[in-house]
Amino acid sequence: MKKEYRISDLPSTYGISTPLALDYNPLKKQKYRVHLLALGDVGTTILIGLRLLGADIIESIGISDLNDKNMARLENEINQIRYPFAQWSDAGMPILPKVELLKEDQLFACDVFIFCASKGVPPLGAKGDVRMAQLEANSSLVTHFAQLAKKAHYQGLFCEVSDPVDPLAKVFFTQSGRRRSQVQGYALAVMKTRACYFAEKDPALTHYLTQGRAFGPHGEDLVIADSIANYNEAYSQKLTELTVKANLVVRELGYKPYIAPAMSSAAFSILLTLQGKWHYGSVYLGNSTQGAYFGVRNRYTPQGIEYENLTVPPALFSRLQRSYTNLCKLN
Repeated sequence: MKKEYRISDLPSTYGISTPLALDYNPLKKQKYRVHLLALGDVGTTILIGLRLLGADIIESIGISDLNDKNMARLENEINQIRYPFAQWSDAGMPILPKVELLKEDQLFACDVFIFCASKGVPPLGAKGDVRMAQLEANSSLVTHFAQLAKKAHYQGLFCEVSDPVDPLAKVFFTQSGRRRSQVQGYALAVMKTRACYFAEKDPALTHYLTQGRAFGPHGEDLVIADSIANYNEAYSQKLTELTVKANLVVRELGYKPYIAPAMSSAAFSILLTLQGKWHYGSVYLGNSTQGAYFGVRNRYTPQGIEYENLTVPPALFSRLQRSYTNLCKLN
């Protein structure tokens, strides 16, 4: 094995000859119309986050849900979250983006579409990697909306939030006929922040806060690297295990672990995306026929997506290769 590898080498190790350049940027405005589908625990939390934090970059937030009463409630309540003197020119308080109700034929009349719908949310007692149990049910759901996006000739950004994020992002890409850089999966950021949470509790791991990275999917094939410059396999595996099991700890307490993912992986990360800043998201690595959406640190530039094409040691690359290969096998 070579002494050094780069992230861009991943497709070639799976027999894919040339990584495809991500040369399209769907984000070219100062403010964006955002549409949010499905207002369960995750969708509602994202909506609150975008309303509170998106005044500088979001023009409006359209919402859609199967439950008309829930939509009406949230349009009512979320629009009442505001600074008391925002309309006063001398108050220095932002006017928060307006929340609007959507009909199905309006869904893709937007710049950014956030997909939170799910058919198969695992019960609290579910064991193992519950995300993969959702793949079959949610694939048909994503396919339905991918076909709507195709019919609407959608040119904006599609943000996949429902689990399992990475393979569902590819389902949308393949079924919608959209460009691969119009699609990102939003799940990895919370794995980075969970790893930070555990690193803060262990003096031997605190270097992760400034040196570490997260890669891959939001599940058992997650890769946490304690440091890129001084990679330690034992530390990295320990942090990975703690991070992967973090959601199970919350489930064992009797709660669904949705608050941190909805805010860290979705609301925060989508806002960073719209601002053209570095964030964690799944981008397509591969050629026109084979590949996978793989979680990396990335940002949109005027030329398209730029991802952090790090040089990594062989031990870390072996983990990344296994994670990427498993994702390729899912679609």
